[in-house]
Amino acid sequence: MRIVLRDTQRRLLGRTQLDTEQRPTRVHVDRTNREVMLDWESATDDAGHLRKCIVCGCPEIFREKAFPQVTVLVIVLAFAGAAIGIVGQTRIPPWVLVTMAAVLVVDVAILMLARQRLVCYRCRSRFRDLPIARYHRSWDRATAERYPSEQPRDRENAIEAGNLSEPLTSEPQR
Repeated sequence: MRIVLRDTQRRLLGRTQLDTEQRPTRVHVDRTNREVMLDWESATDDAGHLRKCIVCGCPEIFREKAFPQVTVLVIVLAFAGAAIGIVGQTRIPPWVLVTMAAVLVVDVAILMLARQRLVCYRCRSRFRDLPIARYHRSWDRATAERYPSEQPRDRENAIEAGNLSEPLTSEPQR
C-alpha cells in the first residue's frame, strides 16, 4: 500500500509505502525526517480491507479515482478541438477529425484505466494500491461537513485555537 500522509490540519507530511501484512505501527517519512505513528487497531475488516484511516483514526473514508497527470493535456486538446468546431469552419480538415478521434480514445482509456484510491475525510491522507471494499462509497458532502478542516478560518477562531494572543476589541486601548 502507498500512502500520502497528512496531519489533522491536512498539511502534507510525506509519502510512504508499506506492507499491509506486517502492519507497522511507525513509518519514517523522509520529507520531514520524522516518524508517524499508525493506528491499526480495528483498521481492517475480516477480509483485510481498510475500513478506517490508520493515520488519524477517522472511521470514515471515501473512494475516488486517481487520474494520471496526462488528463489535463487531454482536456486541453479536447477543448482546442471543440474551439475549432465552434469557430464555424464549414470544411474541417481530415487531420483535425483524426486528432479529435484520438483524443476521444485517449480520454475513454483514461477513464477506464484510472485506479481507485481511498481518502480520509478528516486528514485527507490518501491510500492506493490496496483492495477496496464494496461498502466504501464516493465522496459525500454531508459526511465531509462533519469533518471540517481544523485550520483557523478567521481571527476569532485563531484566538480560540490559541494562535493569537489578543482578542478583537471595538474599544481603543488607553
